[in-house]
Amino acid sequence: MATPSLPPNFEWGFATAAYQIEGAVAEDGRGPSIWDTFTHLTPTRTKGANGDVACDHYHRYEEDLELLKRYGAKAYRFSIAWSRIVPLGGRDDPVNEAGIAFYNKLIDGLLEKGITPWVTLYHWDLPQGIENRYGGWLDVEESQRDFERYARVCFERFGDRVKNWITLNEPWIQSIFGYATGGNAPGRSSTNPQSTAGNTPTEPWIAGKAQIMSHARSVAAYNKDFRPTQNGQIGISLNGDFYEPWDADDDRDKEAAERRMEFHIGWFANPILAPANRAPFLVGSLKQDYPKVMRDQLGDRLPPFTPADFAILNSAETDFYGMNYYTSQFAHHRTSPPSENDYIGNLDELQEDKNGVSVGAESGIHWLRSCPGMFRKHLSRVYRLYGKPIYITENGCPCPGEDKMTRAESVEDAYRIKYFEDHLDAIGGATGDGADVRGYFAWSLMDNLEWSDGYGPRFGVTFTDYDTLERTPKKSALLLQKMLAERGVDING
Repeated sequence: MATPSLPPNFEWGFATAAYQIEGAVAEDGRGPSIWDTFTHLTPTRTKGANGDVACDHYHRYEEDLELLKRYGAKAYRFSIAWSRIVPLGGRDDPVNEAGIAFYNKLIDGLLEKGITPWVTLYHWDLPQGIENRYGGWLDVEESQRDFERYARVCFERFGDRVKNWITLNEPWIQSIFGYATGGNAPGRSSTNPQSTAGNTPTEPWIAGKAQIMSHARSVAAYNKDFRPTQNGQIGISLNGDFYEPWDADDDRDKEAAERRMEFHIGWFANPILAPANRAPFLVGSLKQDYPKVMRDQLGDRLPPFTPADFAILNSAETDFYGMNYYTSQFAHHRTSPPSENDYIGNLDELQEDKNGVSVGAESGIHWLRSCPGMFRKHLSRVYRLYGKPIYITENGCPCPGEDKMTRAESVEDAYRIKYFEDHLDAIGGATGDGADVRGYFAWSLMDNLEWSDGYGPRFGVTFTDYDTLERTPKKSALLLQKMLAERGVDING
């Protein structure tokens, strides 16, 4: 059977996030973020880990650029720390020129090596200054205006060289883990005994709307004031598993699988990306709104969009869908009414189906199994619904047992190599099915702080020694370029 091919001009590279790798949290004017606060809570909620040093990328970025060049990367997706640019976060607060200078050096260094920068404006590290000032994402009106100003500063200062922008990374995770379960910063929850504040039935949906409107405002600003001269593109990165019915013959499980994906993806993709032909799935006659299944379950806990909101949303034409994909699951319906704390659509998520068949091969972290066949279906579904070019902005895994491996063992990452091969083939299959998939970013360039999981899981293609901070390429890092060439990608272009 022939290997599915990819477009010759397929974009590819590796991805990181500022708080996970940069360190230098109190240097050169950077202000604290909600993750700085969260990782220093007592008792710890991050397995004792914090990002104070992380991978020390702030001081070692030149070494990391050399890694990218050695791996043959055409592109690099990284995030900018909002509080390194605007330390207090607000639209009337001063800009930090030292922070601007760091990202200028990083961007210029990439371009000198022929690597295209892809910049994410927000990867969960909200400035603590605006969290203190008005509750951060819980103030929909204030947060969207502060985010727009921050985005404008980045467009103004970097947009002459940066032509690929991502507004937000995984707003679902920020909303749910930050405000429903309390497992991530700012750690708000009314169901988590470690949380001291929060309201799980209401706050996630408020935070979600704040991020939707922040995306829309920044895109509208780019389209009006920057695109005509900078000629870039702008999108958003959404996470979401693919779901199949636990019982393939039960219509209720089929409905549950689709409902789960609407709660996961449609929540953000519908208001931001839904075209007119998506209207039958939406509420009322407006072009864009939340999925009807969310409205049906959540009622007025789901903050409505006003006519003024829709005016902004409809002026914010988004260029692409950034897909962060790792795994898939089975959905099994529930017969009891949903709890007010439910945020997934009143169902059970399972890794084996009715017949005990696993969704995929187990990885080195409990929630991730390799499911390339479902990934192919996921790509086709997203493209069919939203009609936007897709870039895979994150995809990767830790190998089984890798958290306990030595350096010598970790670099022999056969599971990760197979995972990459299978998922690249799934992309090739999906493009053959008609999906427009234009790029792939492996997560991650290096082992790093995996948020509340600390420094245990190793998702990197580069082994990081957390004592010495020495980087060692794993076999997957050196083979990804070859995998892409074998699938028709012009790695010299």
